[in-house]
Amino acid sequence: MKLLVIGGTQFVGRAFVEEAARGGEEVTVFHRGASEPADFPDVDHVHGDRDGQFGRLQGRAWDVVLDTCAYFPRAVREVAALADSFDGYALISTLGVHPDDMPAGWNEETATYQPPFPQTEDVTGESYGPLKVACEREAVRAFGGECLIIRPGYIVGPHDPTDRFTYYVRRAATGGQMLAPGPPEAPFQVVDVRDLATFMLDRVRAGDSGVYGVVGPGVPIAMRDVLETARDAAGADTTFTWASEAFLNGLGDEVYSWFPMWEPGSGAHTYNAGKAIAAGLRHRPFRDTVADTLAWDADRGRPDFLRGLSAQKEVELLAAWHNAADSAKDDM
Repeated sequence: MKLLVIGGTQFVGRAFVEEAARGGEEVTVFHRGASEPADFPDVDHVHGDRDGQFGRLQGRAWDVVLDTCAYFPRAVREVAALADSFDGYALISTLGVHPDDMPAGWNEETATYQPPFPQTEDVTGESYGPLKVACEREAVRAFGGECLIIRPGYIVGPHDPTDRFTYYVRRAATGGQMLAPGPPEAPFQVVDVRDLATFMLDRVRAGDSGVYGVVGPGVPIAMRDVLETARDAAGADTTFTWASEAFLNGLGDEVYSWFPMWEPGSGAHTYNAGKAIAAGLRHRPFRDTVADTLAWDADRGRPDFLRGLSAQKEVELLAAWHNAADSAKDDM
């Protein structure tokens, strides 16, 4: 099978290209050339910006195009202009097309945002989900029954550029007293990027279409499981001090940057991926995802985090939490 991957050198695109090349597919990657890993598979590279440089692909043909980086509908229309060069189109969207206040057990049929009006190409926290809805609708309009839409939830694993999940597992594997966002039993859904890539490739090979929401892991886990699995994988002496949801919410909106993916009291981590599982989605053991993320983090030299709680802020918040707990005891 001949595949064109638009933007395939980072994280999700990289994992897909690696899986496809390993499986013997003929892969072309169209990207700007800004990041081309030294250990990338031996595939065909075409350098160019998707904004106005698709002409560099003229005269070629593929079975399927996988679009990893369409953030507004114009980007989808520009791919559609090449439709004579391929048979099928697959769009990586996001579960962020659904509003934040989702009920437990939400799925592909749950309501999504409306596209932004008036139209915008300014991608912000508020516009990202609606813009992805607009991209999905444009894809269906342009490609109809030949369109596959993949909506991942939180994606984790090696080469994750966000450091959201890596923050938790590295900190839990470091030792000492860790301030953990409670409640410890809060559900936690993440999908290993390699499992996502395998599922996407299987669906592309099958000529599938329609919409799939994709989350993991294979068995339900909670925030406690994330931290304890990382601690145990590293053989660390980490202890967890669980700050309450009420305490953390009282710290303001910045708390969500200190504790990424922390969404207690909502249905965010309760997505029902039954449709994808029935279509073949499989998950590796969660402990393997944690161990592999820690190994990759060590290999890259454990750089400073871009996300998460700094060591200094953690000390401050631990003190504040203990003071609040002591005050509560005094008031009893």
